[in-house]
Amino acid sequence: MQTDEPGGQWGISRVEASPLGVNRSPLSQHPNPVNLESSPLKSSSIDEQFPSAGRGIWARVPDADWNDWRWQLRNRITSLEALEALMPLTATEREGVSHAGHHLAMAITPYFFNLIDINDPNCPIRAQVIPRAEEMVAAPWEMADPCGEDEHMPVPGLVHRYPDRVLFLVTDRCAAYCRYCTRSRVVSGAGEQHLHTEFDAAINYIREHTEVRDVLLSGGDPLLFSDERLEHVLRELRAIKHVEFLRIGTRIPIFLPQRITPELCAMLRKYHPLWMSIHTNHPKEATHEVREACARLADAGIPLGNQSVLLRGVNDDAAVMKKLVHKLLMMRVRPYYIYQCDPVKGTHHLRTTVSKGIEIIEALRGHTTGYAVPQYVIDAPGGGGKVPIGPEYVLAHDKQRVIIRNYEGKVFEYPELNDAPTPVKSGPGAPPSARPLGAEAAIKSCCTTQEGNGHDGATLN
Repeated sequence: MQTDEPGGQWGISRVEASPLGVNRSPLSQHPNPVNLESSPLKSSSIDEQFPSAGRGIWARVPDADWNDWRWQLRNRITSLEALEALMPLTATEREGVSHAGHHLAMAITPYFFNLIDINDPNCPIRAQVIPRAEEMVAAPWEMADPCGEDEHMPVPGLVHRYPDRVLFLVTDRCAAYCRYCTRSRVVSGAGEQHLHTEFDAAINYIREHTEVRDVLLSGGDPLLFSDERLEHVLRELRAIKHVEFLRIGTRIPIFLPQRITPELCAMLRKYHPLWMSIHTNHPKEATHEVREACARLADAGIPLGNQSVLLRGVNDDAAVMKKLVHKLLMMRVRPYYIYQCDPVKGTHHLRTTVSKGIEIIEALRGHTTGYAVPQYVIDAPGGGGKVPIGPEYVLAHDKQRVIIRNYEGKVFEYPELNDAPTPVKSGPGAPPSARPLGAEAAIKSCCTTQEGNGHDGATLN
């Protein structure tokens, strides 16, 4: 049986958010409903690019309920029976949902379900949240903990892998579950491990380690906490003098934009500098509701960055990714990272090639604004940390010049800094030219200067 108590450790109570699947009967009205229908933004051509997710079968649900994030959690689709009542499943999906409770629970908010094309087995939204049979088969190179977090956990729930920052895993629950989740071993309560964060010990560790200047709250999803519980954690961390800024990693604005209430934003703005990384993978996820949620956060002074995971059949296409990053900028969200999908157990069917990721960056760099170009990284398996990956723009480099190419493939020389100006000469060893050069000639000149550079052609090539 699947297990998923939203909020998990320190989260909202089971009474507030027990998973009931699809509940078509109206529930009690939330005392502080959020009006997400009216937008402070003036109508423009930009608005047309952000359609609403709609209500679907929940069209008769009162606005006060639909816009209440707790109602959305109570009415998540969490069972095979509930899902099959809403859409036809493929055989592999049916098998995947049947076994999800032994690996990573399934949960889909009514809001996010409305983005699924129920008639398209290859729908990019569907692939992210509906389990498949392939999840139950691990490739030989896949790992339960591909980022090596457990080995860098001095206190249960606190990961200290980088010199000046820590990852604080405050909960093991999410509003919905990504089928490629890096922490599927602990998230949702159905994995092979359980998260038992020791909050007091973790905060004491941060307090005692003065090199820690940056704390990232993640999980699970920290925004599943009630405002009061989340504020308690933020207040404790902000009271530590050497903690310079706080970050929250969340997919709540995408899965559950109703959670981004004015009250939440007013609370968060008290703890600046506070940054937030959201997680969007496909332009279809950037809806009217998500745009307004991000606007509330941005208006509260919270800088927003986006992290995407490169997924086969979802966003491993330059045109799709270009549309996504453009929509993110229109939402005041800076594209931050594209992650190569971690080799976590049961995700081989969702991973695409590294060359595809490089191809996407190549298609963005120079072809659109630099603000729209995220950094493509691989989280080195076993705890090596994030390693930036990208196209090769430096073709050769010696003591006098750097041979570079631009996004069009044109080759240029850039003068390397020397202690003293070099007299102008002709022939080999002459100062670099500012004009574009042929690649072979430029590299050859870089390899054959009079002074020599200690590198042979093979090294520079």
